[in-house]
Amino acid sequence: MRGSCLCGLVHYAIDRLDLPITHCHCVTCRKAHASAYATTAGVLRSHFRWLEGADSLRAFESSPGKIRWFCGTCGTHLIADRPAQPHVLVRVATLDADPGQRPERHIWTAHAVPWLVDDEAIPHHPEWPPGR
Repeated sequence: MRGSCLCGLVHYAIDRLDLPITHCHCVTCRKAHASAYATTAGVLRSHFRWLEGADSLRAFESSPGKIRWFCGTCGTHLIADRPAQPHVLVRVATLDADPGQRPERHIWTAHAVPWLVDDEAIPHHPEWPPGR
């Protein structure tokens, strides 16, 4: 599988997802992704490689020992890395195709905020709402 950033400068490849797809609601993931939660999956280091644009990567240590890697041009957050662990956390939304797996769990829901929860009562539109 391949993944990339928004501007297309950085590309990576993985052999497979080695850990379940997870939605993380922690405060740092919410802020880093400007979203209700971040969807991640662990990939063993031996199954992950940068293909293009590695020299454009920038890093930020968001909490002790956790490095978040993102494209220095468009800002897309691609992976998180705790060097002591055998895997990196790939941001699943940056994959270029369906990984063939579905999320298995939500974590850090104690940090979830009610105003960012999907509400089925709110209208859903496949594209722009009618009249836009």
